[in-house]
Order: sequence, then C-alpha cells, then structure tokens
Amino acid sequence: MDAELQDCRLCEWQCGVDRLAGEQGVCLLGEPQVALRTLHPAPPASYTVFMAGCNLRCLHCQNWDIAQWPEGRNRVDGHLAAGELAKEALKALASSLGRGIGADRIFFSGGEATCSLPFVEEVVWQARKLDPSVRINFDTNGFMTEESLRRVLSWTTSVTFDLRAVDDEVHRALTGAPAGPVLRNARMIAEQPEKLWEFRILVVPGVNDGQIEKLSWFIAGLGTELPVCFLAFRPNFVLEHHRGAPVSLMLKAVNTARDCGLRQVAWSGRTDLLGGPRELLQASLGPVSSLSDPGARLAAAYAMRAGCLRTVRDCGHCEARLKCGVKSYRPIRCT
Repeated sequence: MDAELQDCRLCEWQCGVDRLAGEQGVCLLGEPQVALRTLHPAPPASYTVFMAGCNLRCLHCQNWDIAQWPEGRNRVDGHLAAGELAKEALKALASSLGRGIGADRIFFSGGEATCSLPFVEEVVWQARKLDPSVRINFDTNGFMTEESLRRVLSWTTSVTFDLRAVDDEVHRALTGAPAGPVLRNARMIAEQPEKLWEFRILVVPGVNDGQIEKLSWFIAGLGTELPVCFLAFRPNFVLEHHRGAPVSLMLKAVNTARDCGLRQVAWSGRTDLLGGPRELLQASLGPVSSLSDPGARLAAAYAMRAGCLRTVRDCGHCEARLKCGVKSYRPIRCT
C-alpha cells in the first residue's frame, strides 16, 4: 500500500504525489481515512464504510462533509486497521439488526473509495480470509484509471456507478473533471454486466436534465438490460439554493430511458424541494457566456460564486486546487 501512496496514480488525475510525505493531490488525502461506518438499508443493504476524501468536487454533493475532507469535516473515525475493520463488518452483517435489514455485503462508499483503494483491498482480503463468501459492493464516481477499475472488478461482487453527463462541458461544470474517463469506465463495466448493481444518474433540473436522453442512448448502446436508477436532486452543498427535482421530471427521465430502449429503469429520492431565495439564486449567475450549454453555464456560475477561478472547471490542473473555494464551501442548508 505504501508504495502506491508514495506515487499516487489511483485515479485519472494521476497526481503522482507522495501522500505519505505530506504532498497533496486533488483529493488532499494522506493515509486513507474512514469517515464513518454503519449498517445501511439503502440498496444494496449493507455494512457501509464511508471513506473520507474525493477526487471530484461536485457542486451537488450530498456527502460533502465526507467527500471534501479535510476541508469539510472536523472529525473522522481515522486510519483503522484493515483486519479489525473486516471483523467489525462481518460481525455487523451477522447481527440481528444486520439480518433484519437484509444487509448482505460490505459496501465501500465515500467520498470516493478509489482514493483509498489499497486500503479497501486489504479490508476485502482480510474479510475473505474469515468468510470467503462475503459479498462486496464498490460505489464509485467512475473517475479512476483503467487499471484501478480492473482491480476492483477482480474482487467486487457489485458496483454502483455514477453518471452525470455525456457532454464534457456539463460534466466539468458539475464535477470539475472531464467526462471521458468516466464514460470509458462505464463501457468497461458494461462488459461484465453481472458486476453492475446499477448506473445511477442524479437529475439536477436546469443543469443536467438536458443530458438524460444522451445518457440513456449511451447506456442503451452498451446494453438495454443494464440497470439504471435516476436519483432526484435535492438542494445540497454549493447547490443548496437550487430547486429540487420535481416528480414530473423524474417520471419524464424514466419514460425517456425506456423510449431509448432501456428495460430496467427506476427512480428514487425526495422530490419537489424548493430552492433558496429568488434574489440569492439570481445573484449566483455570473459571466459564463463562453459555455454553450445552458446547464453548464448555470453550474459554472454557481461554482464561481463559491470561489472557483475557472469558467471551464479542471480541478486536477487548477492553480488553486490545494486551496479551492468549492472544496472549502460551507453550506447553510442541508436537505
């Protein structure tokens, strides 16, 4: 594990920093840190281990206090021993509460677990020494190297995989990263469909809802039986004053996906949450006319209001990547 962290190239930023010597890449992580762990009923029901830190800086992040660590959270559970965490997870799965909610696997989430991949692999190895049949889920934003994804697919039971946009302009505006590696990795996992729990598409009204049809055609081109779940955006993090997704939009997303040929489509989440004060929303709109997509323009304006220095976001190569206004943003509202 140490060697990989001394020249970190786990994700597509490939920062090459020595995390153990205090050098910082986009995720700002040193040693992997567990933010929290708990039995969790969300599908798939599991013992979920939330890893601190993330390689993206998504404006909509609902786990911002975990993902944007060390900027976003004052305390984490810390750097735990992999063997002890494995024992703890198996004990929780076998408990009456674990059985009661149907938890049947260890679920690594975040943040983005790719930033802690060597540690995650050690926990999996230790758990399978104790119980070779234990199931694993790996939750990812998809912005990992091909080699990292191959490693994950070699041992995980299932993957939950986030998609945000096909168009690079929109993806960068929302996440700070290019879309290409995520789409490439979606193609890779579609080649092993038995590993895919589902593609998850967060629907942000007025921002990436124009991507729904493009994403649906993209996934249908990989396989019409691939499972897809649209998630209703609710106001959070930098988009704390943006309106939530209405039921009508979620139903439209499902119908659009089915019209594109997808057969396993659903949606979930809280809907119709109001945005913030109208004047604050209007004040969020800035000089981003160089972007062609209206959703990208709106997202970029929110980012700039939070302190982003770039109209075209590129967090891995930004001069302010170590002191980022988006990463250090503190929302007042949480939904």
